[in-house]
Amino acid sequence: MTKANESKPLVVGLAGFGTVGGGLARLLGENADIIRRRTGRDMVVKRVLVRNAQKARGVPLPEGAELTTDPAALTDDPDIDVLVELIGGIDQARALIDRALDQGKHVVTANKALLAEEGLALFQKAERKKRILRYEASVAGAIPIVQALRESLTGNRIESLMGILNGTSNYILSEMTSNGLDFDVALKQAQELGYAEADPTLDIDGHDAAHKLILLIRLAYGVNYPYTALSVRGIRGLSSLDIRLAREFGYRIKLIGQVREVRCPEGRDCADDGSIRLEAGVFPALVHHTFLLARVGGVYNAARVEANAAGALFFHGRGAGDLPTAGAVLADLMAVAREERPNNTGFVGRELPRAAIVPPEEWRSCYYVRVMVQDAPGVLRDISGCMAAEGISVAQMIQKTDEGHGVPLVFMTHETSAQAMSDALQRTVDAGLLKEPAVYFRVL
Repeated sequence: MTKANESKPLVVGLAGFGTVGGGLARLLGENADIIRRRTGRDMVVKRVLVRNAQKARGVPLPEGAELTTDPAALTDDPDIDVLVELIGGIDQARALIDRALDQGKHVVTANKALLAEEGLALFQKAERKKRILRYEASVAGAIPIVQALRESLTGNRIESLMGILNGTSNYILSEMTSNGLDFDVALKQAQELGYAEADPTLDIDGHDAAHKLILLIRLAYGVNYPYTALSVRGIRGLSSLDIRLAREFGYRIKLIGQVREVRCPEGRDCADDGSIRLEAGVFPALVHHTFLLARVGGVYNAARVEANAAGALFFHGRGAGDLPTAGAVLADLMAVAREERPNNTGFVGRELPRAAIVPPEEWRSCYYVRVMVQDAPGVLRDISGCMAAEGISVAQMIQKTDEGHGVPLVFMTHETSAQAMSDALQRTVDAGLLKEPAVYFRVL
């Protein structure tokens, strides 16, 4: 820190005063002493941007702050050192951050959707302007996974990363698993408790977790993995029958975001360097009950990192909420207050190369497969024949009693490709063996 700034407060312009903004205001007051001891400076909020300045607020404004509805009052005020963007969405937030960077301000944001879908240009601009753009709160709330990948684990090669990145979906699956609730009942309960939005699409269809995964890929591998190229499958309509059957095999179903390095087959030019590609996606998966990820319940988040030097690391904590998320925002602000050198993506340079991507049909894993069939002689033989025709080996199988709309046959397979699994199930359809579409999930 320069001597000129040793006693100068860090002046903040806060955009948004909802749940997280209110939590930040509270922490700025409660933790003022530790902020000063850790950074050597005070931190003050000069203005708070809101949509409606007349609206009643449940949390008092930071001391000395004034409300405004004019974005320029934050971006164009020369006294403001850093913009904190907590308004969410894409268009307005992008314009706000873009203007703040143009005006030479640092930025702290919790906006995973913006950074995942359009963040590359913002990171490039921050690099050109030599400004700090920090975003710890955009992924997994209080869990310091961004900091870990950007700094603490930079001496490692990240081999894989998987996690439970959406608390709403995890709460629904936890209630279905522990209390036997159907999906619609668990979703309604999550909405009543405030864990799910009135429109839960982003959460239950996997898009919220996908936004976070894109940011983690960028930090872990220093590549641009386009959001539109990511394979995303959510938990909408997941059957409680599959929850029960998975448990009989010793597994829990979780919504997983995963990326891992895949070595290029010998003699095949898979990537620019001829050796490493990334397999990444969001999907429901069976996780063995002995794994820590299987034990993450409720609205909690978790991430498991495999690194070549550190080995396996596990991060677990609150993925949302006013104070957990506000604490991550405040940590970023304190880094700005210390005038740390910009290290926004964890990699040097303005251009991040495009990721070399493994197409989803080439993904290899074991599978859980449930088919509903007629209780008739030869059906099991015919189903097994469809699997064998695509080179799929069955590891375990159970047959349950008639559910009223067919008999469930459940297979656990040995490792195979997604394409082979898709083709085998299409064979069962073509042969007229199924009473309803098959259900299948990857097994971690």
